[in-house]
Amino acid sequence: MPAFPPDRYSLVADIGGTNTRVALAEGERLLPETIRRYRNAEFPGLETVLTRYIEEEGGVDCAGACVAVAGPVHDGVGTLTNLDWTIDEATLARATRAEQVALLNDLQAQGWALDHIAAENIRPVVPGPARPLGRDRLVIGVGTGFNAAAVHETPAGRHVPPSEAGHANLPIRNEEELSLCRFVETAHGFPAVEDVLSGRGLERVYAWLGHREGAPREARGAEIVAAAEAGEARAERALSVFVSMLGRVAGNLALIHLPFGGIHLVGGVSRAIAPHLARHGFAEAFRDKGRFAGFMQNFAVSVIEDDFAALAGCAAYLEARRNRGGSRGLNQNG
Repeated sequence: MPAFPPDRYSLVADIGGTNTRVALAEGERLLPETIRRYRNAEFPGLETVLTRYIEEEGGVDCAGACVAVAGPVHDGVGTLTNLDWTIDEATLARATRAEQVALLNDLQAQGWALDHIAAENIRPVVPGPARPLGRDRLVIGVGTGFNAAAVHETPAGRHVPPSEAGHANLPIRNEEELSLCRFVETAHGFPAVEDVLSGRGLERVYAWLGHREGAPREARGAEIVAAAEAGEARAERALSVFVSMLGRVAGNLALIHLPFGGIHLVGGVSRAIAPHLARHGFAEAFRDKGRFAGFMQNFAVSVIEDDFAALAGCAAYLEARRNRGGSRGLNQNG
């Protein structure tokens, strides 16, 4: 006999470049005891992951299913940017037997998670006005990849449009940064934001510094952060370059979207470097906008230290969709 009553719960999943997290939710309430993590390298695709999860949860029959993917979603099809997986709504419905299914970009899911995150999981890093000047917010994800999503509150409800901000040009201001761009640019000759501001990006910055110093050496992202904490000069320099560029890109996105309600950094890399942002000048780089430097004081920045926020966002999205009669107008465009 199934452990859960049929058609009462929703299945929610967050597919990153490395891991997939899956859980059950009852309405907007995530069930922490049902959260499971799977390494993507061990599965041929998401359908296999979901089939395994449903078996492990006693063959639960879900009423709805929502999946957040780290890549673009269009016309009910999601393609992973840093993983050779594609998922569509028909496959999701078949794997979960759910009557209502939805696909979101992972940053859209993070936007839907706002207001469902415990206060102790929010770390302030840049102060803003005592009272926010508006309700619009911005989520910036730094992990296996990079992306951002604006969160708009409208009379019709929350709107979280998708984007692929990580594939815009990397902003540069001097010859040293031009050298970094040339080092990280891919085979198609395009240095993108994600090529530096991601886990692999931090590794590239570290390798670039070694190349410039004539002493090449590779290291994993976690090793670089640990070495910086131990005082290794090159690791400290790599972290400083990374944080400064992150501050500049976040400031650019703030001016584009005007998120007077606040900016939230999410993702594994954001959480790992959160203790180092102040020391390496994140706030100064964020506000370094010439005559608009004073205007940048309007935006507070925090780091969300909740590894399962995207799951909560998927649950919140499904519940909002149910409350609006299952309208597909919410789908993909938030």
